[in-house]
Amino acid sequence: MADLNDPKNALLHYLQRTREALLWKLDGLGERDLRLPRTPTGTNLLGIVRHVANVEIGYFGPTFGREWPDPDHPLVVSDEDYDADPQADWWVPASVSAAQAVEFYRSVWTFSDATVADLLLDAAGTVAWWPPKRQEVTLQRVLVHVLVDTTRHAGHADVLREGIDGAAGLTSGVTNLPDVDWPAYVARLTRVAEEFSA
Repeated sequence: MADLNDPKNALLHYLQRTREALLWKLDGLGERDLRLPRTPTGTNLLGIVRHVANVEIGYFGPTFGREWPDPDHPLVVSDEDYDADPQADWWVPASVSAAQAVEFYRSVWTFSDATVADLLLDAAGTVAWWPPKRQEVTLQRVLVHVLVDTTRHAGHADVLREGIDGAAGLTSGVTNLPDVDWPAYVARLTRVAEEFSA
């Protein structure tokens, strides 16, 4: 196991755990459930995966002068795609299976991790799509940014998955949830909330 007192190792370790937690939220679901919008803004599980994959390509690729090796992959979203559809990276076309989307995300991990391995944490990069005053960054800042972004979206996936079939928790092997009578707990919270009814 890598030394987690080393900042680069620690950041990569927690990013990888978050990536895996996100993919766990897809396990056992069919294509329809993975793609079906679950919020008024269209958030869906497979779209989250496509989004975080494209985020990593951008931050660990062009930001540090590195090229993603498969720009024609059907899940890669170009600047032109974003111009045509600002939500282009938040859904997966029917022509791409969930298994292909997961494989794509895993290949992005390899690309991103190679960037991190090749550079020092203070390596300089430029985030071209940020405001000019904030564009100059270090690898450390980008790692923190991507970790926070991926963690946020893994949390979205937690909520979506629980709403689909009740599956909840950190990982398949460690749910990190206490042994609670959940219906009674929810009923108690509902009673408290109802005290504020108009």
